[in-house]
Amino acid sequence: MGKTSEQWARQPDRPDKAAVDVLVPTCNRPAELAVTLAGLAAQQEPAFAVVVSDQSAGQPAWDHPAPAAMVRVLEAQGPVTLLRHLPRRGLAEHRQFLLDQSTAEQCLFLDDDVWLEPGALERLSQALAELQCGFVGMAPQGLSFLDDRRPEQTAAFSAWEGPVAPERIRPGSPEFERWPLHNAANLSHLSAELALQPGDWVPYRVAWLGGCVLYRREALNDAGGFRFWTSLPADHAGEDVVAQWQVMERYGGAGILPSGAVHLEAPTTVTDRRVEAHDVVLRQDSAEAP
Repeated sequence: MGKTSEQWARQPDRPDKAAVDVLVPTCNRPAELAVTLAGLAAQQEPAFAVVVSDQSAGQPAWDHPAPAAMVRVLEAQGPVTLLRHLPRRGLAEHRQFLLDQSTAEQCLFLDDDVWLEPGALERLSQALAELQCGFVGMAPQGLSFLDDRRPEQTAAFSAWEGPVAPERIRPGSPEFERWPLHNAANLSHLSAELALQPGDWVPYRVAWLGGCVLYRREALNDAGGFRFWTSLPADHAGEDVVAQWQVMERYGGAGILPSGAVHLEAPTTVTDRRVEAHDVVLRQDSAEAP
């Protein structure tokens, strides 16, 4: 990926196997998807394939001019798969469907309202390979909050010193209270305070990550993936929290500073949050435990 314009008309020099599969679920967001794909088109390394799965009510997002143009740019550089996945059975089922399409050693779940800065994918991939944990991620930053410093929320920051270790996180635990770290532009402020140099990155402890998470595919599958979708109603939220907690218990997980992910701050498409996935799945697991 990341070929320049003088190479676009040449037959793509594609590797036999992508190092990363980028998995993008989308629904009724053609403008946001175009920005997300534009961020991917600027990534250089490692070699990656893109899978977009669309659950829009009408025409798929890639039929709109802006995302269609970005698909063409990506196709000029490497493999792109466009899939329609209907009927809608919920967020967890959609993610499991995308996971089932992946064959690469690493898979990035990238939401359709996140822009990645150039070099972000390479930084994530290098961090995952070096740390050998279950996942690493970049929490998307809301840049409209750059002037809104929240020291009371960034106080929970704790860098990993040495190997990333497995953790068990549940609501009410001290580890759960790390979640405000990812609010607003907190990670941007932390990165500035740490005076990180170009190319540097720091792993840190998380409660969970949303929007941009790179997994070792084998670790995610071993932890169950999103197969718990069958126990959830179609309208639910927090499916990524459950999957990450299950991976973290076996392999550990980490956030990465600086975060090269920017949240587009578009209105959420998940408007019904009455059912949190962990309230159902983890309670069920506890009840079934001997």
